[in-house]
Amino acid sequence: MRATLTTTFQSLQVRNYRIFATGQLIKLIGVWMMFIAQDWLVLQLSDDSATALGVVVALQFTPVLLFTLIFGRLADRYDKRLLLFIANTMWFVLSIAMSVLVLTGVVELWHVFVFAALLGVGNALETPVRQAFVSELVGTPLLPNALALSSATFNTARIVGPAVAGLAIAAFDVGPVFLISAIASAAPLIGLIQMRAGDLYRADLPVGGVRDAAKVMDGLRYVARRPDLMLPMGLMAVMGLLLFNFQLTLAALAKTVFNTGAASFGLFTTALATGALAGALAASGRRGRPSVYVVLGSGLAFAGLGTLVGLAPMYWLVVVLLVPTGFFMVYFAQASNQRVQLGVDAAFRGRVMALWVLVFLGTNPVGAPAIGWVAEHVGAGASIWLGGLLSFLISAAALAWQLRRTGGRLRLRWAAPLPRFYVRTHPRLRDDLALIES
Repeated sequence: MRATLTTTFQSLQVRNYRIFATGQLIKLIGVWMMFIAQDWLVLQLSDDSATALGVVVALQFTPVLLFTLIFGRLADRYDKRLLLFIANTMWFVLSIAMSVLVLTGVVELWHVFVFAALLGVGNALETPVRQAFVSELVGTPLLPNALALSSATFNTARIVGPAVAGLAIAAFDVGPVFLISAIASAAPLIGLIQMRAGDLYRADLPVGGVRDAAKVMDGLRYVARRPDLMLPMGLMAVMGLLLFNFQLTLAALAKTVFNTGAASFGLFTTALATGALAGALAASGRRGRPSVYVVLGSGLAFAGLGTLVGLAPMYWLVVVLLVPTGFFMVYFAQASNQRVQLGVDAAFRGRVMALWVLVFLGTNPVGAPAIGWVAEHVGAGASIWLGGLLSFLISAAALAWQLRRTGGRLRLRWAAPLPRFYVRTHPRLRDDLALIES
């Protein structure tokens, strides 16, 4: 057990990463509390309009769509620690301002729209820089473990934040929740100040002249020449567009289908996050680059379970199904992220991770209003199972394309206690593809 725990949490032995993860955990608990409070506030101000909720989600992620690639270029040119400080300062100031509006009772729906859009700008800067910064905190050998623990941190907050927010909203209304979130958002700023710059792993970074010449188009061309990067990014774009909108769909499902309150909505989100935390910890033991079939298999499982969540007729069954759905949601996202990060050159990491964030989060502005419309006019359940079914079909098509490309054959083999699928590939084709991808 001691050896397992040491391996699982190995990156926490690095001081800079430990400080970074602690600050992120505190902030993210507050962020998830804010998301729950924001969704509930929108429903209150808009007379339970799922469309208005979709507009807020779209505004929150539109800046990611517009600015992420530019900010990714900044990550390859300038000090990532400084950029993170600027982005987190912006988030802190905006959160304080919004909490004042809510606590004083003068908040209106358009205030929430503006707040969501401005926070989206800060998120568009912070997310790709943070993704690329992890490698500087721990170095390449510990990068898979650090990425998995970062996901575990995110999903721990996703469990704690909604549960606390649901109870706090029921007891005190949304105002105090916004204030707690604003105070928590100062934690990363304190952590960034406490880090030791001399302990950062920056030996693989290009020299100043090369960094200054970094261009967005160079990063796009780099990815376009790499099918091993294109497939996980393309699959993530589909999932982000159709199925990752649980912030929107679960709120609508709780309030309009099962007629429950904020505490029950928090239970939905907590069940999803419980499985997500398990998925993140399951990926923490990985030491090498995951295969494309790990990405495809976990994507199929996530899409299939998401379809079942949308079709579930009973409240308790939704809660039960959300746990494995959360597991494979994060296992798929982590496998895709690790396959991209461990296959990219350090000189392009900022721009490639900006593109990753774009396909992961930037698809929300496109999908959220449409999904909100489906939830409002067809049903919240349909907005989930339709996205799950389409994601499953596209994932299956991607699997068929990959098998044909490699000359592979899918085989079923019994391995107690469950049957397992494996892929048999012609050795020559496998070697050729490995040479191309390297």
